[in-house]
Order: sequence, then C-alpha cells, then structure tokens
Amino acid sequence: MNRIALARILVIAAATMDIVLLVGGAALKPGYSQTANFISELNATGTPWAQQIGWFGFVPLGLLIAAFLFIAAPVARVQGASRFGYWLLFSQAVAYLSMPFAACDAGCPLEGSSRQAMHNLIDLLTYFAAGIGMIMLAFAPSLGKAARSALALGGIVWLGLFLLMVDPAFQPSRGLLQRMAEAILYAVLVFIAWRMLHMEKVGPTARR
Repeated sequence: MNRIALARILVIAAATMDIVLLVGGAALKPGYSQTANFISELNATGTPWAQQIGWFGFVPLGLLIAAFLFIAAPVARVQGASRFGYWLLFSQAVAYLSMPFAACDAGCPLEGSSRQAMHNLIDLLTYFAAGIGMIMLAFAPSLGKAARSALALGGIVWLGLFLLMVDPAFQPSRGLLQRMAEAILYAVLVFIAWRMLHMEKVGPTARR
C-alpha cells in the first residue's frame, strides 16, 4: 500500500471516529446537546464517562489525524508558506490529544479551575493555528484559483466561528457553531488527501 492510499484510509478513519465520538459520547451524557454543548464537554471533569471518552475517544482521534498528516507530508504538493500552513494543521491533533490532560470543567466556562484555564489556552492556540494554517495552505503552487479561494475562505470562516462560539451571546448555539468548524476541518483534510497528494515516479525515466 502506498502513502496516498494509506493517507486516504487514515482521513476516512478519523472522520468516522469523530462521528462515533460525537454520537456515542452524547449517548452516554444525560442532557448533552449537540447544539448547545462543546465537543470537549464530553470529557468534562466530574461528568459520567469523562475519562473513558478522553482516553478511548479523543486520544485515538488525535492520533489518526496526526498519522494522516505525517504519512501524507512527503507526498503533499506544498512548499514555502503552504508547507508551514500544512504543519500548523497538526495543532488539531494536539488539541484532541490534550483532552485527557486538560479537561474542561462542567459547562466549559470561560473562567474556572486551573485545568479549565489550560484547556482554554490550548483551544485558543490550536484554533488560531489551524485557521492560519488553512489560509497559508491556500498558497500551495499546485492549486488553482478556485481551490485557493476555497481554502482561504475556509480558514477565515473557521476563525470567525471560533470567535462566535466563545461569545456568551451565542452560548445556546455554540455546539452547532463548533460542529460547523469541525466540518470545515475534515473538508480540508479530505481535500488534502484527494487533491494535494502526488506520488513521484521512481525509475529510469524519472531520473533522466
């Protein structure tokens, strides 16, 4: 199996794992709302099944995203700013992997315990890193104008959704806003897997 095929399997596995985590985790949480609750609240301190969801849900998801980006990197048609943007997407793997260690308080408030403060800091850094990464990825020389515009717009919308979801005025719909951001992330990963990977030929012809 070559890198491209493996990378595509990994990104499909990550997206599937994310859906299983959202649906299965919510089923274990009485009163959990996909519209009003952050995804990280599945792992909130002191709530039912928090540790199990953290270790067997968020950690495998983070590993799948990291594995995809690592496997795809040598065959990704990126260079310069777009390559830096590509590596910034690892921030989302870091965000998922940090869940068991920096779980939010119940309700995921803007202020709370020291773990909540750590959680908020990680979210701030990884959301902005991923948004900037998507925008910089749009500078890949292999992309056409439409693809570049779509990636840049995705990064801008991603950052806008983050600002809205932390605004108290949007608390009743912050979960929905976050899921919209998640959809953008996986759309970008799928785009990378199917549009930005290219295996160079190795052989006498390629060496001439």
